[in-house]
Amino acid sequence: MPEEYHIPRTMTAIGFDAPGSADVLRPEVREVPLPGENEVLIKVRAAGINRPDVLQRRGFYPPPAGASDIPGLEVSGVIVGRGPNVDDALIGRPVCALLPGGGYAEYAVAPVGQCLPVPDGYDIVEAAALPETLFTVWSNLFERAYVIEGDTVLVHGGTSGIGTMAISLCALFGITAIVTCGSDSKCEAALKIGASHAINYATTDFVEAVREITEGRGVQAVLDMVGGDYVPRNLACLAEEGRHVSIATQRGVTAEIPLVAIMQKRLTLTGSTLRPRSVGFKTLIAEELAQTVWPFVEQGKLRPVMDRTFPLAEAGAAHARMEAGEHMGKIVLVV
Repeated sequence: MPEEYHIPRTMTAIGFDAPGSADVLRPEVREVPLPGENEVLIKVRAAGINRPDVLQRRGFYPPPAGASDIPGLEVSGVIVGRGPNVDDALIGRPVCALLPGGGYAEYAVAPVGQCLPVPDGYDIVEAAALPETLFTVWSNLFERAYVIEGDTVLVHGGTSGIGTMAISLCALFGITAIVTCGSDSKCEAALKIGASHAINYATTDFVEAVREITEGRGVQAVLDMVGGDYVPRNLACLAEEGRHVSIATQRGVTAEIPLVAIMQKRLTLTGSTLRPRSVGFKTLIAEELAQTVWPFVEQGKLRPVMDRTFPLAEAGAAHARMEAGEHMGKIVLVV
């Protein structure tokens, strides 16, 4: 192995002793993880911040069995080690990867099937902001809600990491994206990113706005990360045969559902969580992304909307920024 890929025994990672506010996150010394069968070891260059990381830190979203307790669901970097059944030729390859945990560290282990190549000339730090939102939006909006060219969709949180990725993918695949945001400035930002319409939910009833925008027809799909009392309002926005996909519950885990509306419009309600899904499932998504989306990445046509970067040691400040709700796009830790 080349000298530059000498792997130390220990590394700096971000941990916390007990759930709490953002300031519980702190650097600590951990052993460098060892890749198992069909896994690679990545020398991390950058790690994306995601809402599930915040929930984990607060004690509401524990890692799945067998996953690292270090936060972090996506990284970019260089493969410097491999486990059994992984080709030696991958050593030295720059990749971005979806992880079940362990991303806030100098080294991280990832299933080889959940890695995607970082093209020549593509910013390695930006690459860290791709996997979690890309896997999530693709699997939920394009697979579970099976949107196609010509459809219109409603996406809440238009300037979040998920929202900005949804806008970008919709623009690439000929789908009209209506998004909601919490301020006029965020609406303006969403429109600049490529949203077809942006609704300020703080000043406008988004149900009425969607009705006007679609001339009463409604949208083919709603990607909802809000939950709670938004759900019946989302259903009112759907066209006949519309699909409602739940991916988070920021306003509550229960909702009152208008069954008559579901029956009359023949609506489909579905949802998913990505982190607990099997490596096999995520590998299939990665293979589909490699065929359908990665050509846009290679051409520079798909780039994440970046908010700010923070040094790894300032993970607490990065979490605080996410929780303040003022960010637009992805927050990333640079190692």
